[in-house]
Amino acid sequence: MTDVVVIGAGMSGLICAQQLSRAGYSVVVVDKSRGLGGRLATRRLYETRADHGACYLNPKGELFTSLVDLLCDRHILEVWTDTVYQFTTHTGLSAPQNLRPRYVAPAGMSAIAKFLAQDLNILLNQRVTAINLTDENHWRITLESSREELTAKALVMAIPAPQALMLLAPLGESVLGQNFLENLSSVEFYPCISVMSGYPAGLQTLPDWKAVSLIDNAVLGWIGVDSSKRHQSSQPVFVVQSSASFAQLHLESLDLQPTGQQMLQYAATILKLPWLDTPEWMQVHRWRYAFPSIPWPEKILKAETALPLVCCGDWCGGNLAEGAMLSGFGASQEINQNLENLILPDVNFFKDFP
Repeated sequence: MTDVVVIGAGMSGLICAQQLSRAGYSVVVVDKSRGLGGRLATRRLYETRADHGACYLNPKGELFTSLVDLLCDRHILEVWTDTVYQFTTHTGLSAPQNLRPRYVAPAGMSAIAKFLAQDLNILLNQRVTAINLTDENHWRITLESSREELTAKALVMAIPAPQALMLLAPLGESVLGQNFLENLSSVEFYPCISVMSGYPAGLQTLPDWKAVSLIDNAVLGWIGVDSSKRHQSSQPVFVVQSSASFAQLHLESLDLQPTGQQMLQYAATILKLPWLDTPEWMQVHRWRYAFPSIPWPEKILKAETALPLVCCGDWCGGNLAEGAMLSGFGASQEINQNLENLILPDVNFFKDFP
């Protein structure tokens, strides 16, 4: 028996788990992936790494800015660029008038999650296959790979709403209530396909820009020189992300390599980088739930159940990583109020991290 099980080791799940753990609750975090971070994803490949999820942080609120400042002090984050170029079919490539610093992690964006995961009890590579109630009226969480079960007094679903719905729907309206299930099913996401590609070390024709956002483009949404984030990179590495409409067309493809090649060919043509479509290597990743298209308007979505159950994530309240952090705090407060009402740490608790 544990006090709280948190499903999902992204920003919101880790923030929630830290708050509850530091207040004194026993907390277990479970995630189906091999690594931490969710969309704060970094892939190691060919003696280098690439951020194929969130590409940078663009803090706006005071609390998130405080976290970014701290991560800079700990040498986890640094300013990458203040200029993300824009590309439209009519105007071509142009620099924006409003410059804002974008922050990246030279060790990879997943380094943020590793920082937030300190001292937590986390089970990785553990897919949850079922959620039920025990005879003693606790949550029972069944894990696929270990064939084990966790029991908890409270449950936090820090995963995309459609994934949470698949696990929770079998409980039915009698347990969760009609409104909760309808609200959860109302959340929708845009997909995205990310291409990571590496080029010869002696390439002399790298562009002047570090990142380009493509506005209303049918194929691409973003492209960045990912290797420019690294202090030492063995070769030029680019990350190209598709538009939502293009991803939707190819999302179910069994082999995404041709899709990735098509994206590189298109980028090479419109950005006038003819070598871009002939990389030394290429990997493609599909994000089925990349960006919330219809988010939940509040910080959390809670079920009116006898047992505490809260959903949180970047789809609650919007604003991606920053929204995910605020949602994690909201989830911890809601769970705490429904358990022992302990004293939660200050929202700047991460300043106490080593």
